[in-house]
Amino acid sequence: MSNGQDAARLGAAVGELYRLLRRSANQRANRAALPLAQVELLLVIRAHPGVSVKEAAGRLRAAPNTVSTLVGDLATAGLLERERDPADGRVVRLRLTPAARNRMADYERHRTELLTEALSELDPAARDALNAAVPHLDRLAVLLGGPT
Repeated sequence: MSNGQDAARLGAAVGELYRLLRRSANQRANRAALPLAQVELLLVIRAHPGVSVKEAAGRLRAAPNTVSTLVGDLATAGLLERERDPADGRVVRLRLTPAARNRMADYERHRTELLTEALSELDPAARDALNAAVPHLDRLAVLLGGPT
């Protein structure tokens, strides 16, 4: 990107793709989307099984009490398990439930199907250009502070 306008266009395009994929994948799965903060916490827990509430808050750059509220909501929904750390009973460790893993896999399957269908509508050169851009988008995500 050579200037701020290019960066703004890229940000808008990536944001719109994310929004459309999220909405369409959840519609295809015939379920309401979870709040984004809950999704982000589930992704952290999937990447770091057994993470503590405090550690998850650090990874999300959120207040521990905010994460505690999310944990309570997700536990009530049957999407995560809380276990006391055997070495320190004051610490709670977080793990996904099978229901959460299934929900996340189902969402990813629908998202992949949607992208595959849309990509098939592009000409081969456009598909190749998008595929070639993926490593650069991955690197951009790392530069912006992800993945956690």
